[in-house]
Amino acid sequence: MNRILGWLLGLEDVVSIDQIEPSLAAPWAANEFGAFWVLLALGAAFAGALAFYLRWQDRGRTPVRIAMGIARGALLALLVLTLADPVLRLTTTSRQPPTVYVVVDGTDSMALRDPMTPENRAALDKAVGLDPARVDGPGTDDKSAGSQVGKSDDGNDDDGKSDEGTSDADKTAKAADAAGNTDGPVPARIDYVRALLRKDKGEWLKRLERERGVLLQPYVFDGQTTSQLRKLVDAGASRSDSDPVAWAEQLGTTGQVTALGNVLDDASQQTASGHLAGVILLSDFAHNSGLSPLTGGADSPLSRLGVPVYTVGVGAVETVDLAVDIQVPPTMKKGERDEISVKLRAAGLRGQTATVQVTARKLGGEEGESNAPIVVGQRTQLLGDDMPPLSFPFTPSDAGRFQFSAHVTPLPGEVLDQNNHSAREATVIDDYLRLMYVAFEPTWEWRFIKEVFHRDKLVGMSGFRTFLSSSDPRVRQSNALFLPSLTPQRREFFTQDVIFLEDLPSTSLGTRFPELLKEYVRDLGGGLVVIAGPRFGLRELAQTPIAEMLPVVIDPQARPKTDRPFGPRRTLLAAEEPYMRLSDNPQENERAWANLQQLSWYQPVANVRESARVLAEHPADICRDGKTPQPLIATRAYGKGQVVYLGINETWRFRRKYGEKYYREFWSRLIYRLGIGHALGDAKRFVPTLDREVYRVDDKVRLRVEAYDADYQPLTGDELEEPSLTAELVSPDPRGGPPQTKMIVVPLLKAGEFEARFPVYTPGEHILRVKDPIAGRFEERRFEVTAESAERRQAVRDLSLQTDMASSSGGRAYELINAEKLVDDLRAEPRVRTVTRNHALWTTPLWFGAAMVLMMGEWLARKRLQLV
Repeated sequence: MNRILGWLLGLEDVVSIDQIEPSLAAPWAANEFGAFWVLLALGAAFAGALAFYLRWQDRGRTPVRIAMGIARGALLALLVLTLADPVLRLTTTSRQPPTVYVVVDGTDSMALRDPMTPENRAALDKAVGLDPARVDGPGTDDKSAGSQVGKSDDGNDDDGKSDEGTSDADKTAKAADAAGNTDGPVPARIDYVRALLRKDKGEWLKRLERERGVLLQPYVFDGQTTSQLRKLVDAGASRSDSDPVAWAEQLGTTGQVTALGNVLDDASQQTASGHLAGVILLSDFAHNSGLSPLTGGADSPLSRLGVPVYTVGVGAVETVDLAVDIQVPPTMKKGERDEISVKLRAAGLRGQTATVQVTARKLGGEEGESNAPIVVGQRTQLLGDDMPPLSFPFTPSDAGRFQFSAHVTPLPGEVLDQNNHSAREATVIDDYLRLMYVAFEPTWEWRFIKEVFHRDKLVGMSGFRTFLSSSDPRVRQSNALFLPSLTPQRREFFTQDVIFLEDLPSTSLGTRFPELLKEYVRDLGGGLVVIAGPRFGLRELAQTPIAEMLPVVIDPQARPKTDRPFGPRRTLLAAEEPYMRLSDNPQENERAWANLQQLSWYQPVANVRESARVLAEHPADICRDGKTPQPLIATRAYGKGQVVYLGINETWRFRRKYGEKYYREFWSRLIYRLGIGHALGDAKRFVPTLDREVYRVDDKVRLRVEAYDADYQPLTGDELEEPSLTAELVSPDPRGGPPQTKMIVVPLLKAGEFEARFPVYTPGEHILRVKDPIAGRFEERRFEVTAESAERRQAVRDLSLQTDMASSSGGRAYELINAEKLVDDLRAEPRVRTVTRNHALWTTPLWFGAAMVLMMGEWLARKRLQLV
């Protein structure tokens, strides 16, 4: 009965109708006199209809004419009510069919061909129903939707050819042949997915629709749309059921990155995501870009999706591969020894040896200067499962930007060789980090921070300067440690790398210093550390521009709270900031932070800004909103820079048991985090940046230049002959000749910012030299252009990520060979929902049916009486 009534009211999948409240929505019928006018109109409709039949229609008996008059009156009354816009406020319980997304990986790594023994391949071919006739031989990679992997570019077979210029797909196929797999062309990973979808015309998936009432929605992520997912279409617009065979024909391998976190986020935002019951994901899980699907805890993409993910793994989990990764300190000091770390990863090569060579090459310099590679060192490593990093000592003899490269000689049987090379850039300074510490008077924090950085190789005696407003002006003039003025010339002020601001009255700040500080952080990317103190408190900053930069909202009435000792509580975000990790050993890190137990005071605030990241908080006290814990350490991006807030000035308690060790770790890592993230010293006046370090052929490079004049005023077209900068792009010659140089014009975007975009077509290393019109020198940036995608850096499936995604979401992980089992395991129940909504009655089948019955009934009666 409920289903019939639901159908009459135009409702789908109704289990029960719990409540009905009629009302009229038209303005004339809904006002205070509306009921009177509606009743009057209804009465007039019936009276007119009866008068018509009793007075002007004389055929038929009186009771029949009265009945026909009532029918005509009811029809007219129905029209009157239609004008009054009748509405039913319905509370219904409905069953919504579950939707399951079938998401296929369409990225470049799915064109790889995994080596297999003949037995394993035969078993897999049988499990997925692979037809060897639908598999082409190795050659050009599958780059378009629905295409098969074809032959080599010259149309010839690969037999007898050298490996020079051979694609990774060819190499994989040859490796498979070498392993004994010679029974026909080697299928690519995408071939196996297509075969699985085609098996028995997709009946194994259609069972979900027939037996579970599931709605299947097919997608692929392959970079062909601006979003991550592209909807696959079924064959024939009139089909009501799914067609996995048609899906298979639309699959390709055009995607250049696997961003699984973004894929899950996109899935959660699709139209049908409100009814989503699960996701079937077929992939090699070679995640290499964007958000991690698991990182973020309750806010991870997997958690935001909120449904089980059933993962089907495609590709080998073991193969012959050797990869190298180099790690270098982001900043080094000229003449000071540092360590370069190289990590090797090997699969299927246990017991063999590999030779690693590390080189360094200076970038930039004067025009015509030769920057030949410097051999840092060469080591031989015995390959195994868990190899410790190799350490290469390096003492830079020159300052500037350097590129450090690690290369490992490829070994026989490797499927990929793109990951045999790794490079990182670092800055070697002959200068020092410039720290400016502003306070009212010396505190314990000031004393110990000064000592730490006086002994730091990147700061030293020349890098730490202070302004104490209570100090004798004669001392500030004569002592090199002190700054004579809080507001020196702009060119001096903006060369600072990190500025500390500790407890002092607003009268000491003046008006110029806060404005300069705001410009320094917002526009030049400077680092600011604000340390609250018990003498003046944070309220002194409330009426200054500094207040809007802080990650906290100042409470002008709040005084430092000293009523009871407490120990700070670190948040989950603390693990993401290097200066909150005082040791890489978790147990040692806990012991270090235990030194801060029983702090004697802290500075309360009104609240935390939405963009802030709280790293440590009070264990009991809350802000004025009644729910946010009082922050003790918080950080926030402001413009291009970063602001760190400390609601305490007792971090010197880190020294209580362990001396300077952890105190130095905290402040050194904090300074490196704030200072090294941007250009240092005077270099921040002219900063060219690229949007990436590695590009694909035919990609567009985005060059952005932040440029200021000698007084750190934004550079505009008025100071230049043309409203643009000039740059030189040095590219390798595709024919093997000398490098080619091309002039690039970098137009003015707005005051202080210039931007240009240009395509690159030739693989290899490119050099971009941008001329600084003020200093007359070139700033150099190097980037790599490759014909290979990020998908070719990993030859094996990430089995760990596949199983973690399934188990964390409540789903299950499968192999291609047993993928059909998921049909029996997948739990997708209809969603029962109780909804209250206003439903327009005149648009329903019930209303239409009533009108038709009245009209046709009256017409038939009139015809019988020969009134028509």
